Parts: sequence; structure tokens; C-alpha cells
Amino acid sequence: MEFAARYQDGLVADVRDTHCVIDLAAEPVVLVVLDAGSREVIDRWPAEDVYLLHSRALELRIANTSKPPGARIAVTGIAAMRSALSVLPGLVKRQRKEMWQQLRIVVLSTIALACVVFAYIFGVPLIADQLAAVTPPDWEIKLGATAAPEVEAAMTGGAGFVACDSDPNSVANTAIARFVSTAFDGLGSPFHPKVTVVRSTTANAFALPGGQTYYLSALIDAEQTPEEFAGVLAHELGHVYYRHGMRLLIANSATGLLVGFVLGDMTGLSVPAALGSALIGNRFSRQDEAQADAFAAETARRMGFSIHGLVDLLERVAADDTYSRAFALLSNHPLTDDRRRALTALDQPAANPQPIFSDAEWAAIKSMCGAPTSASPAAAASTPPQTDAAPSAAAEASSTPASADPSSP
Repeated sequence: MEFAARYQDGLVADVRDTHCVIDLAAEPVVLVVLDAGSREVIDRWPAEDVYLLHSRALELRIANTSKPPGARIAVTGIAAMRSALSVLPGLVKRQRKEMWQQLRIVVLSTIALACVVFAYIFGVPLIADQLAAVTPPDWEIKLGATAAPEVEAAMTGGAGFVACDSDPNSVANTAIARFVSTAFDGLGSPFHPKVTVVRSTTANAFALPGGQTYYLSALIDAEQTPEEFAGVLAHELGHVYYRHGMRLLIANSATGLLVGFVLGDMTGLSVPAALGSALIGNRFSRQDEAQADAFAAETARRMGFSIHGLVDLLERVAADDTYSRAFALLSNHPLTDDRRRALTALDQPAANPQPIFSDAEWAAIKSMCGAPTSASPAAAASTPPQTDAAPSAAAEASSTPASADPSSP
């Protein structure tokens, strides 16, 4: 049996009309290509090496692995196509085999992707929790010290890092240090947070792994009472106490490693690279933020001030809008409304309420950076603060978490 076809040898552009017949006597069996007019043998194709190419409707395009890549036999018409398939039954078998191989690749790729997603959602956080818990505090402190220069350069946009009050014995710094010491007193934490107030037009606060905490001046400008300042600071101290920054940094590094493994690119996984991305861009999880808020509420109860100051600040400068509500399920940061309700439920009157800062101390804190920055209370109220209250811990290990903005103090 034979069939008519058009033939190209893959070496020149000429197309020749041919007839193809199977030579069963040859070893191995070959498909003989004959000139349509003279019946001269033009080519011989090993039958076991033929395969189908993608083609138009009512056409078979046949190629051969032992011939040049451009070599083709094109068969058109239903009758000729049926003849070609009967002469070369291996074409259909090979096509089916390739389809199953492709399906297998798709299925295995889907399973692999599902495993990667599962590892990202469940495995990475679990690993981060375990590793953060066993990381020596000294390592975490050194890591925070390594990250500090990068964070300071990033948050000032290259304009230069400016600490508002470099005198540790000033009224303001003494009051803040006393607050931090009292908040951590009796908790058995290996960390001794140090708070630095930084001149900035961004309303934010955040803590690095190991306890170095930054409080940006625009956030102080936006605050109206000592309780608001204390509530944000206590929230950041909660991130330090629970080591959220270290956990987030590990999670970001693990995620980078996972992505690098999947994409086959293991570059850019150095500690500085991990710190650069982790310390500035990500956020703590809702669970971490809730835990830091709970720490702030308990600190307020122990120290005799009301956590409602933090609630007031959130409502004034970080109220939820239509956009944030619509995408709440896609955000790892809790809605302000949810935080307000949780904080209100945790707000317990102190047994011996007392001012957290004296009038003189509060005045000194408010004036640490001189004249208010452009992000004054009014400006802060009209300009939504950053999505997170603090790129903390590496910020929040980058994050924004902690108090990156009052929205997440």
C-alpha cells in the first residue's frame, strides 16, 4: 500500500510530489519515498523513527528523527491520510505514548507545585518557629546589629540617618529607657531593647531581632497622649519578647531558598540579601500581631496605663478603608477594626492607675526631634500610614510589622 505526499529533504526549500511505500523486506523496515512521475527512489526513512508534527486540519505532517530537522512528508486528504496511518501504524502509537508522557509531566509538575505551596504555607512557618526557638539569643543580637546599618540606610532613603536625641541621659531617653526596663522586668527575657527615635516623615515604629527598636518622629507627631506612645512602644516590645523578627527573617530566608530551589537559581541567598528584603518589605502574620497586641495590653495593665490609647491612635490614623476591607482575606495583617475589638476586650483597668510619663517627660519626648515633621497629627490622619507598623525584626524582619505604622504598631 502506498500514499501520495509532498516531500522536503530538509536541506533545500524544494517541495516534490511523491508516493510513499513501505518496504517490509528491509531491515529495519523503511518508508521509501518515490518521485511521483519517474518512480525514482528519492529517500528511505526508517519506519520506526517517524513521528507526527503539529499540522493543519485534514493534513498529516510526518518527520523522522534520523533525518534533518526540516525534512517533512506532508499528506493531505482523508483517503491519503488513512493510507499513511495504515502503512505507518507506529505513528499513532508513538503519538499516544508522547501524549501520556506529556500528561505525566503535567501531573507530576502539578503535584510538585502543590508540594511547594504546601511547604510555603505550612512547612516554612513551622520550620521558622522551631529554628527561632533554638537560635541562641547572642546570635539574634548580632544579627540585629548586622541588619541595623542596612535598615537605617533604607528607612532614610539615602538621606542620612539622624537620631533625634543622642544623649542617653536626656529627660526623654531616660524616660523611654525606664519604660522599656519596667516592661521587661521579671519576664526573664535575654534581650535588653534599646529605643532610638529617628527623624522621619514616615509614621512608623519597628524592632530588629535582638531588640534594637526604632521609633520614627512622624509617629510621635501624630500621637496626642503618652498612652498612645506607650501603647505603640509596648507593641514593638512584644515583637522583641516573642522573637517575631527572628522567626520572620528565618521564614523569608527559607522562602527564598525554596523559590531558588524550584527555579534552579540559588543566587542572592546571602545573609545581607535576606536582610535587605526581609527587613524592609514584609509583615508579621496576624497571629504575631495579635500576640504583640496582647503583650502591649498586659504591659499596660502591669504598668498602670490604659491600652485604649493605642486603640485611639489606630482609629485616628489607621482606620480601615473600602480597599483594605475588600482584600482582608489576602492580607497577612489584621484589620484595624479587628485589632480595636481585640484590644478593647483586653483592656483591663489597672489596680493602681498612674501616669506612664510625667508632663515634663512627655513634653521632652514630643520635642525630641524639634519642630513636628510634615506628618503632623493632621497630616497623619489624612495620609494613611504604612501598611504595617514596623518592618520589624528584620523587620519585623522586615516587615513592617511592628509598628510600621500605627496601623500596626
